[in-house]
Amino acid sequence: MARNVDVDDLVERARKGQPRALARLISLVENASPQLRPIMAALNPLAGRARVIGLTGAPGVGKSTSTGALVRAFRDRGLRVGVLAVDPSSPFTGGALLGDRVRMQDHAGDSGVFIRSMASRGHLGGLSWAAPQAIRVLDAAGCDVVLVETVGVGQAEVEIASLADSTIVLVSPGMGDSIQAAKAGILEIADVFVVNKADRDGAQQAVRDLRNMIALAGDVGWKPPIVPTVAVKGEGVDDVIRRLDEHYAWMEESGELRRRRLARVRDEVEAIAVTALRERMGDLHGHQRLDVLAAKVLSGDCDPYSAADELISALTSD
Repeated sequence: MARNVDVDDLVERARKGQPRALARLISLVENASPQLRPIMAALNPLAGRARVIGLTGAPGVGKSTSTGALVRAFRDRGLRVGVLAVDPSSPFTGGALLGDRVRMQDHAGDSGVFIRSMASRGHLGGLSWAAPQAIRVLDAAGCDVVLVETVGVGQAEVEIASLADSTIVLVSPGMGDSIQAAKAGILEIADVFVVNKADRDGAQQAVRDLRNMIALAGDVGWKPPIVPTVAVKGEGVDDVIRRLDEHYAWMEESGELRRRRLARVRDEVEAIAVTALRERMGDLHGHQRLDVLAAKVLSGDCDPYSAADELISALTSD
């Protein structure tokens, strides 16, 4: 069991940018500590200022390199940056499977940058349980920009859009990513497409493929731009920042920013509530009330939906 912490002291040290305090807060989030309730109560009034930018794409497209290049560009503006790299969970330790890799070494000694590798841990809803609270920690601690990078496999690619104000989808030439993007529904979540490794053969074809797919989407409020980059050389990164600024301005003007943030908080509250209900269900497993309901369904005296309604009523009234 985690030892008790002085919430006010921990929050104050995090606001001063102390890495150990930030790391401790995010560890409490990951471990679903009972102390999260007072911590979030203290942090929430301080949050709501940071821009949250998601990055996703297939393995090998250069997400970590691109993230590092964006960090450098935002730091050149004098902004504080937090990075959450969401990795798949180790089935053995529950920790971040890729968390021991060296990430973005150029920023390791920069006090204006905080980098944390998080495990998704198979929470109900994947990223939706812990990541919004980790984002809130970085936001309340004074980060101007929070970059959330996923491993880009499976549902995590789509979930990133629910966490971010703006989502960057990275593709690279020769990997068939532009075609896969349409199949995986990634087209719908991209606010900015980045064709990384644009100095390679096939880059222009990837741009054309994406442009054709975007054209098929018809008249939409925001048409995602396509930006070629060579992240390892820093080429095109300023264009990505400019497009992100344009998207943010459009969201503020259209009301989309509030809509996205409201949806994000709604999903977070729902995930916390459902997780709490699942824990209570676990406590009821084998409980007499559940056994009685199961027996009634088995005998035909009750249907499963009515039994579930009765169980939910009992859970919420206890």
